[in-house]
Amino acid sequence: MDVKVKAVLGKELYYTEVVAGNNQLITDEPKELGGGDKGFNPFELLATSLASCTAATLRMYADRKAWDLGNIEIEVNLQQLKEQNKTLLVRTVRFGNADLDVDQLKRLDIIANKCPVHKALEGEIEIQTIVK
Repeated sequence: MDVKVKAVLGKELYYTEVVAGNNQLITDEPKELGGGDKGFNPFELLATSLASCTAATLRMYADRKAWDLGNIEIEVNLQQLKEQNKTLLVRTVRFGNADLDVDQLKRLDIIANKCPVHKALEGEIEIQTIVK
């Protein structure tokens, strides 16, 4: 999968307009870091990517199995552990009114770990920077 995102930061401190295909969003930093708090900060977007991908992956699987999960709620807590040079993502998955047995819950746990963003974050990531 090839994804192209363009971010443009103008003169307003940290306020960044981001475009991906036909979609647009704003990123910013919180006021305590000098931003205007007018959009997600970059770490919130990272956590959002994992949460939304997990929800979609679980929904696709449940639909194929004809399991009624109700609402799927994913909460991701991102913590930067600077002393360990590590980022910890804690993901909590909840299902609305679903009456799921232990085997179904185990299977959904496995499926959550198969979401493409999860796999990308756990795999090797290489960042190449081109400055023009």
